[in-house]
Amino acid sequence: MSLKIVVLAKQVPDTRNVGKDAMTAEGTVNRAALPAIFNPEDLNALEQALRLKEQHPGSTVGILTMGPPRAGEIIRQGLYRGADTGWLLTDRLFAGADTLATSYALATAIKKIGDVDIVIGGRQAIDGDTAQVGPQVAQKLGLNQVTYAEEILKIENNVATIRRVIDGGVETVEAPLPVVVTVNGSAAPCRPCNAKLVMKYKRATCPMERTEDNNEYNYLYDERPYLTLNQWSVADVDGDADQCGLSGSPTKVKAVKNIVFQAKESKTLTASDADVEGMIKELLEEKIIG
Repeated sequence: MSLKIVVLAKQVPDTRNVGKDAMTAEGTVNRAALPAIFNPEDLNALEQALRLKEQHPGSTVGILTMGPPRAGEIIRQGLYRGADTGWLLTDRLFAGADTLATSYALATAIKKIGDVDIVIGGRQAIDGDTAQVGPQVAQKLGLNQVTYAEEILKIENNVATIRRVIDGGVETVEAPLPVVVTVNGSAAPCRPCNAKLVMKYKRATCPMERTEDNNEYNYLYDERPYLTLNQWSVADVDGDADQCGLSGSPTKVKAVKNIVFQAKESKTLTASDADVEGMIKELLEEKIIG
């Protein structure tokens, strides 16, 4: 059976390079001030989608992402690895969304895409660490969901068999399609970009990414329609503006602070039995262990 697969992917700030300009005065991420990367666990999700595509001839994989025009890079990264298409939700009305507003926007887009068999996303994004968006999308669409997945083992007779991680071990579950699956970082890493696909899609852009400064390739978009990526606004997905962006986000960040921990004193210990015994006695006395 062929499958219609949508991968939820997010362009996130590289948290290894967070500085004093990382947040705006409104408490939202200042994405323009930070390097952007493909959310790591979404790459694990993409790999599971591509494996399903290989196992089920005729299947398609599409990348769904929300963000400013530069987030189109996430779709290109998906195309370079074997995805077939993508959709960028970009609109000022989407800006500042928390998980509730984000899941609403993604759910409305999935409804517009239509007839989706499997929605796959990473467990969580490194800029929020909430693990809420995938389950919220499933709830808004009224779909089955399997979280903390490590591998989609097979799909037969419209039923997905999935291995997932739980406290103390793993379990194998079955879920009827359509289903939403969130994937752990412990799942198989995503394959590298394919050189031929990079050459094919390197000029693929959303209309909002095109400027007067990079219009030398505009002639290509008439000759090769696949180079024009899907770009949707709130109106395009029939969304309610009051449920999008800041308007639809009950979560508010009141303050962001950088905290630096400094040790009052330090000790250098050797590997001798006496030093180890002394350290254990001190930790017991201070009730740090015991």
